[in-house]
Amino acid sequence: MTGAVGQIGSELTLALRERFGNENVVAAGHRTAPQPALRDSGPFETVDVTVREDVDRVLETYAIDTVYHLAAILSARGEENPGLAWRVNIDGLVNVLEASRERNVNQVCIPSSIAVFGPETPSDCAPQETILLPTTMYGVTKVAGELLGEYYVRRYGLDVRGLRYPGIISSETPPGGGTTDYAVDIFYQAIQTGRYTCFVGPETRLPMMYMPDCIKATIDLMEADRAQLVHHSNFNVGSMCFSAAELAEEIRKHIPDFVCEYEPDFRQAIADSWPCNVDDRAAREEWGWEPHYDLASMTADMIEQLSARLTRTDAAA
Repeated sequence: MTGAVGQIGSELTLALRERFGNENVVAAGHRTAPQPALRDSGPFETVDVTVREDVDRVLETYAIDTVYHLAAILSARGEENPGLAWRVNIDGLVNVLEASRERNVNQVCIPSSIAVFGPETPSDCAPQETILLPTTMYGVTKVAGELLGEYYVRRYGLDVRGLRYPGIISSETPPGGGTTDYAVDIFYQAIQTGRYTCFVGPETRLPMMYMPDCIKATIDLMEADRAQLVHHSNFNVGSMCFSAAELAEEIRKHIPDFVCEYEPDFRQAIADSWPCNVDDRAAREEWGWEPHYDLASMTADMIEQLSARLTRTDAAA
């Protein structure tokens, strides 16, 4: 699991360890120190995916048969340093794909993102096959990543699979520089201070997914019968769609005095280039995708889980 210290990787690693045994899932991170639950539950390796020798070393040492490649520079951070985004997201991906091909790895998961879409993509129910003209370096790298994944399936027979993740909301690990970070930050501030200043406008509407559904979608795709898959590394996956104002209003049902203000910054233009929802019929038909959470159930669970975690953290401080 590359990117194992990130928002998705940290929870997906623990879910896979529970499923396959702690010692059978190797977590790999770069600069950020892992949380104790991740560090202490199984093997951890420091890996720079842009260094091919690092990737080869871990694949060989542990006789890896499946790679979840989540290491990436996300959209907002990628706009601050486009060169770094390219090196990590493309050079790192090529290293993982080549090392996996040469060492006969069984499967490689290379998540994509709604960032592959752009202003020319239909905003309402973005199709599975559509115009992909992103406006960010992150989106550019994700389009290239999808094409590379499909190429390795077709050219080498490598079993590469991937999802176009929407914004992911989680109570366990803060997000790492994405345009949809507001949908997580807002919960922290609502609980801790009762106020939040949102960096996108109130009417901004984007596809979102709660982390339990994100984990479920990833594992379901990886365990699907390959013979049933028409697509491979670019599945749309839908869950819920709401505006920033609708999210704030749902939070007020649990925290009545919560106040949300709006001061859009450079991330507003990025959000405006993405669709408000996606057509995920291919995922539903080819491997049975079905989400469990909607806005109301996600908000209730998020507040419960995050409140408990923040209380534990304060008590330990």
